[in-house]
Amino acid sequence: MAMTVRLPAELDAKLEQIAASRHTSKHAVLIEAADRFVTDEFKTAMVLAAADRITEQYADAIQRLEDA
Repeated sequence: MAMTVRLPAELDAKLEQIAASRHTSKHAVLIEAADRFVTDEFKTAMVLAAADRITEQYADAIQRLEDA
């Protein structure tokens, strides 16, 4: 899917430096960054969901520990 992204000049310059140091395109760097972001967000959501499940599952035990 094609898309246009307008970056602030400072961010674009940093992106250019990264791409040049890696001998790749800014496009490739942006794809990698987007993939990392999506992966991190997905993992965070899974961890938070697991924490919610554990909190619900062990609510009684957690309450007893708080009261001790």
